[in-house]
Amino acid sequence: MHRDRSTLRASAAPGQLPALLLDLDQLLDEFTRHPVRAEFRFDPALPAVITVEFLAERGPGLVWRFGRELLHGGLTSMSGCGDVRMWPAQPGEQPSSWLLLESREVEALFEVPTAPLAAWLDATYRITPAEAELTGLDWDGSLRRLLDGPGAPTA
Repeated sequence: MHRDRSTLRASAAPGQLPALLLDLDQLLDEFTRHPVRAEFRFDPALPAVITVEFLAERGPGLVWRFGRELLHGGLTSMSGCGDVRMWPAQPGEQPSSWLLLESREVEALFEVPTAPLAAWLDATYRITPAEAELTGLDWDGSLRRLLDGPGAPTA
């Protein structure tokens, strides 16, 4: 059962969205849940990416970067493939989604409260709409580096 104690961090610079702190549940097995606090951050300079830090009680947290579209889509339908997937959980008292992170060594499943994440993601889209995510990308330079390889001179 999910506890919704989401908060916005007020430490954002003017014109930027504050970080979102969410209490997630990590499912350790079918019956065991472990509470985990996660901080979701949005950088308008890189709008297609959401940075999530899973905060540790002691020591540094674990940072993952997700596609904003993957998180937004996962609130209402299956989204993502490979290492990161997200999909809605069965309807309950408080709507939530499952977030699955996989690597060769480990797998982690989290229950994420839908309402605060959806509202926060909607705010990111008001700052930078989806169709404007790639506006600032240097397509020519990126393609040149891709085709020429890592040792090629840059213009």
